[in-house]
Amino acid sequence: MGVPIVVDIWSDVMCPWCLVGYRSFKLGVEQAGDDVDVTIRWMPFELNPDMAPEGREQAKHLAKVYNRTEEEIEQMRAQLAAAAERVGFSMAWQGEGEEPPAKMWNTFDAHKLLRWALAEYGPPEQTALKEAMFAAHFQQRANMGDREVLLGLCAEAGLDRAKAAEALDDDALAIAVRSEEERGREHGITAVPTFVINYKYMLQGAQEPDAFARALLQIANMEAAA
Repeated sequence: MGVPIVVDIWSDVMCPWCLVGYRSFKLGVEQAGDDVDVTIRWMPFELNPDMAPEGREQAKHLAKVYNRTEEEIEQMRAQLAAAAERVGFSMAWQGEGEEPPAKMWNTFDAHKLLRWALAEYGPPEQTALKEAMFAAHFQQRANMGDREVLLGLCAEAGLDRAKAAEALDDDALAIAVRSEEERGREHGITAVPTFVINYKYMLQGAQEPDAFARALLQIANMEAAA
């Protein structure tokens, strides 16, 4: 049995580097092998907390945020797609019919459901929901702020749809998510993805799998010696 390691990943499903970073981290865990016993938990971070319900086209949003031309944004997106391919994820459109424009959405309800999934089911089920959200956003261009879309993803991940609907209407859950977001800010988490390991070691960004593997093994050695 490997050294127990709890990894809190601060992330937003809107963030492509969060997807790339997670997939790279998973490969790093595989490289680390049986010396580590990793548990992943997802923590809330909203890139666009003030995003309107109707969302905004991704290209226009990124052009404004980064002050880039349309051509530069397309180049950025191509680089992201290539990075995702390297870690085994295709960002190509996989829905039916004509491909719609990629959009940015308000993700607060998504974070509520992720926290509910962790509390109600546990880390593996929460990760299954997060992975379903990534696929829906990046491959299906789904409206990640839409209640029915989110409930459908819960059912897809094997979670109880009716209980998920109750969770979305739970004011206490909303307060809990806001509290977690504030805790992240208090601990200096200002960008995602951020990986907090065993509550005290922080790794940031979409690093290469071997870098994650080395960090996990080093931390495991330090924890075992403590």
